[in-house]
Parts: sequence; C-alpha cells; structure tokens
Amino acid sequence: MSETSHPFFDCHDHGFVRVATATPASRTADVAHNTAGVLAEARKAHEANVDLVVFPELTLSSYAIDDLLLQHALIERVEQALAEVVAASAELTPVLVVGAPLRRADKLYNCAVVIAGGQILGVVPKSFLPNYREFYEKRHFAHGRGCTDLWIGVAGEEVPFGTDLVFAAANLPGFRFGVEICEDFWAPVPPGMQAALAGALILCNLSASPVTIGRADDRHLHCRSSASRAIAAYVYSASGHGESTTDLAWDGQGVIYEMGDLLAQSERFDRTGELCVVDIDTERLAAERMRNQTFADAAEWAGSPADTYRRIVFEHTYAAGNIGLVRPVARFPFVPDRPERLDEDCYEAFNIQVDALMRRIESTGAKSLVIGISGGLDSTHALIVAAKACDRLGLPRTTIRGYTMPGFGTSEGTRANAHRLMTAMEITADEIDIRPAALKMLEDIGHPFAGGEPVHDVTFENVQAGLRTDYLFRLASQHGGFVVGTGDLSELALGWCTYGVGDHMSHYGVNAGVPKTLIQYLIRWVISTGQFTETCGKVLGDVLATEISPELVPPDADGAIQSTESIIGPYELNDFFLHHVIRYGQRPSKVAFLAWHAWKDANGGLWPAGFPQTSKNAYNLPTIARWLDKFCARFFGFSQFKRSALPNGPKVSSAGALSPRGDWRAPSDAVATVWREELREALPDEVARNLPA
Repeated sequence: MSETSHPFFDCHDHGFVRVATATPASRTADVAHNTAGVLAEARKAHEANVDLVVFPELTLSSYAIDDLLLQHALIERVEQALAEVVAASAELTPVLVVGAPLRRADKLYNCAVVIAGGQILGVVPKSFLPNYREFYEKRHFAHGRGCTDLWIGVAGEEVPFGTDLVFAAANLPGFRFGVEICEDFWAPVPPGMQAALAGALILCNLSASPVTIGRADDRHLHCRSSASRAIAAYVYSASGHGESTTDLAWDGQGVIYEMGDLLAQSERFDRTGELCVVDIDTERLAAERMRNQTFADAAEWAGSPADTYRRIVFEHTYAAGNIGLVRPVARFPFVPDRPERLDEDCYEAFNIQVDALMRRIESTGAKSLVIGISGGLDSTHALIVAAKACDRLGLPRTTIRGYTMPGFGTSEGTRANAHRLMTAMEITADEIDIRPAALKMLEDIGHPFAGGEPVHDVTFENVQAGLRTDYLFRLASQHGGFVVGTGDLSELALGWCTYGVGDHMSHYGVNAGVPKTLIQYLIRWVISTGQFTETCGKVLGDVLATEISPELVPPDADGAIQSTESIIGPYELNDFFLHHVIRYGQRPSKVAFLAWHAWKDANGGLWPAGFPQTSKNAYNLPTIARWLDKFCARFFGFSQFKRSALPNGPKVSSAGALSPRGDWRAPSDAVATVWREELREALPDEVARNLPA
C-alpha cells in the first residue's frame, strides 16, 4: 500500500523519540573549529530527523586542556560559541546537549548546556569530579552537588542552572530527559538516577573518558546498568579524535541503550564527525515503570524527586509524518537474538523445561510419564524434554509411555513420524485408534456424522480431542504416572485448545511458557547441537517441515489438510503480537506499527541465526491488521477462561507467560471491544474498513 502522511505512519505518534550521539570533528582548545564541528553534526542530525543530540563533555573547549580551562580568553570565547550555537539552533529541529565550561558566582563548572529552537533551556553542572590517576578536575572546576533552584547567565540570557532539571517536550509526552556528565555515572549513586526518579525517560551522558584496554566494556557495563535500573534509555557520547594525546588517547564511543537492550553504537576511533542514531520507545519505558512498583517505591524512598525537580517544558519542533523507524525490531521476540550467545540462550530455555519436569517427577514419585505423540511440533518438543529429564535423573527412557492416537483427520505422514520418533527416542510406544470410541460418542449424542453426513464442526473436533486426553489420564492412572501436557503458549493465547477434557488439560504442562516460534527454534537447536542421535535428528527435521495442523478434520476433495494458521493466522505474527501485548501492554495500533516495520520486507532486518531461507515471509499492513484484529478478539474476548484453569507449568521467557498464578491475571468474561476499536481508529481508512465487524 502507499505510504502516506496518515498519523499511523509517524513514529512520534507511537511514542518514539529519535536520539543520537555525536562525535564532532574537534581540535584541542580550538573553540571556533569545535563550534563548526558541533554545528556540522547538528545539521546532519536535522537532516536525519533527529529529536535529541548528545555531544561529548566540554565539547566546545576540548576536555584535555588542563590549565587552559582557567584562561579568561578561552572561557569568554566559549560563551561566544554558545551564542553562535543558540542562534543556529533556531533553524534546526534537534535539541542539542553540548558540553562547555561556564562561570557562575566566581566558580567554574563543567556543564551540559541544553539548547533548542534558538534558546538555552537550562544548564546542568557535573556533580562528581574525578581527581585520581590521570584526572585533575578539582583543580579547575567546582562540583555541582547541591546546586538546585539556581540560575546562570549565559550568552546574555538568565537560564535555569542546577542538577535538579528534567527537560520535557509539551507536545511529545514521552520526550523527557535528564543529564549527567561522565564521572557521574561511575558514582555509587549517580545523579542521573535521581533525574529518572523525577520522571526522565531518557538519560544523557556527555563524557570525555580516555580510552584504555577494557574501558569500552566498562562503559557498556555502566550504560546498560544505568538504563536497566532507571528503566530508561541511556545515551552516552564520549570524546574522540581531536582531543590532546599528550598523555591519553580517545576513541569517540557512542552508545545507546534502552533498558537492558543495546540499540546502537558508533564506530570507535573514527577521525571524522559521526552520528549514531536510533529511535527510543518512550511508551515502552513508561509502561514498564507503571507496572514496576519497585521503581515507584524507590522514588518515594528517595524523597519523591518529581516533587522537587524543576521541569523545563518546551515546545519541540519535530519532523512529522512518515520518517521511518530507525530501530531494530525483532521479528521473533521470543527467539534468542544474540548470535554470539545463541547456544547459551537455547541451552537455558530448554533446560528450564527439563529441570522443571525433573522436579515434578521427583516430587510425585511418578513411575511413568504419559505423552500423546501426534507427530507435530508440540508433542515432539514435550517428548524430547521428557527424554532429557529421564536421562538426567538416571531413569530409563522406557519410563516415558508415548501413545499416538489416530483420528478421522490423521495423516499417514504424521502418524508415521510419531512412530519413528518414539522408536528413535527408545520409549515405551503404543497406538490407540480413537475412531471407534469417537464414532460411538458421536452416535450417542446424535451427531450427524454418526449418520454418515460429512459434518465436521467444533463438536466433531472436540470429541476427538477430548477422547485423546481422557485416554491419557486413564493410562497415567493405570501406570502410576502423570500426563505431560504438550500445549504451548501461543495456543493458550489464542484459546486454540479444547477446554477441560481436551488438550487444554494435563498434570504438568512443560510447554505452557514456550510459544510456537520458540519451540520450532529449540527443536532446530536440539538437532544442530546433537542432543540426541542422528536418526532422531532426522525425524525431528521431518517434524519441523510438516505443516501445523490439528488433524481433526479429514482432507477435502483436493486432499488439502486442515491448516491451523489459515484459521487463526501465522504463528510468527501471533507470537509477535503476544509479546508486545503481555510484556509491555502496547496498544494494538502500536503493535501493528511495529509489526509492519518488522515484517514488510523479507530482505530487510535481521533474521535469527540459521533461520531457513525458504521460510522467510513478508506481510503487508492489511494482512497484519486482519490477523491482529483476530488476535485481539481471541486473546481479550474469548480465551481467558481457558487460561484461568491452567495446570502447572514453568515460565521460560522473561517476555512472560499466561498462568493466572504468574504473569497474567484477567477476567474470563471481558470483551475485546476497546482493543479492536483502538486498532480501527488508528489505521488508515483503506485498511480499517476491510476489517470484519
């Protein structure tokens, strides 16, 4: 579809703020040259539709100039330079955070100057001055601790001065930021944390930070820690080429974190000016703070900084319309996305399930584990978890009793895979044909199918699903064991399970915290890492290649089998929707916006390592909207009564689970109207009007 100026396509309308670190071209103590470097990067940021640019510490004067900082000629020239930057900013959209040495009351302060729209919004002094090893800042500067409710004269203006400032855009609710300077975030109690507790969602750090071996890792550690603890974005900009190398060297590192996620980093040791740009999701941050009561408690314990900090409100002039989204959006948010730690993440996910099942085996003293093996993904994964649990406990694999139970829609391919898998896993295997019992039940209740009519309705399906579970429970009783559930997180989200006496129920649901996309990936990992025999790996590969189907309805006249995803939508989209709904409480329109950016181009963005080329799909906005609308209808208005009666099962992903005893509590009789209406109202008209009523 055409990309228009409709508000749906504007990232700002979805709570995004475009930020950048800047490493300008600089030269030691050359204020004019440094000013030109700042303005060059500011103009580049303007062209890139950036909202906020963070420059290094003492940008205009240079940092490593020692006693030159106390020279009146240099200090006065810096004030002139600030006036030049302020004048130029009137024609630029970004808010600029620039470092400068400034005088106040016969003291010199190491400052961050916040400039926007032709004016200085405020000045924040550095709180903690390093005076150890190579640093001698106390020789030149006064510290900013205790500087609150003050003003300073800069370039002919009286502007707010102090460490008690939070800057907030009146027209972008999430654009709220605070500032700290270099050493501040190495302090045990960083002043930026106070700014976050006062409401800042973005923390800016202007840094010099000479580079030594391992220093870059230290900066990453502190940035990530600050962003995680503050539930904020952390924008860090360090001095680069052009600082004095009399005794030190500089790498110009720019780093941007959002909570614990590294979103962007600059190229270090770049001799030219550089911008590192990314879009921050301020709505995600605000939502996380709202649901994290520890954050609110900490703010209260700290004396409620929001009540004492000065909020500097400004009208932000930003580039409206479709400016794209400069941000990595994971297509598979439940799937490990760190290639360098892929094996470790998969190992952890798999072994959470294995260890949980081991504990349940020990606590119950079970003599057997009973699993229904269909030849599909979920039962296959439950079986390999059970097999590994038995191996770890020193139990023979024959402890597992696997039953394949063909029904009216079972294909020969999945039936054969089920038998091959049970043989390869060396478990106790058997087959129970449920069709005679199902036909008897259908006959008893007067269903048309028993009379020869091809009626394949929900009752027809549920009779089969219910009988399978009924058999499994009786078999568990007979063999002194318990039923290992196979249903997964995706099915629970959509209510795609037969309530009560059906695949909804088990004695322990090992897959309840694992969505379909992660199950697929974990099976690939099991194969690639040789967790089981080569023969078993081949069967697992065949299971992965099989279309997802409940196989409860016979093939049609053309031989086509019942397709789950044609009814409820692609699992890869549903899992994307689920993640953003349960983890962050995002509005449906925001979820649609993110999904569109993640899935609109199969050739763009990153795919999980090892993802099959033939499975790389793309979806346009109308398709995304249609399935998201169905997801909302099922998740919010239909499926909760099933989730409210879940058996036990382990949480696997930090993105969340749906147990009423854990992450998700909701009424069973809610309606989905609010979410479906919000989606329709936010979408372009040509997309919204094609959604079902």
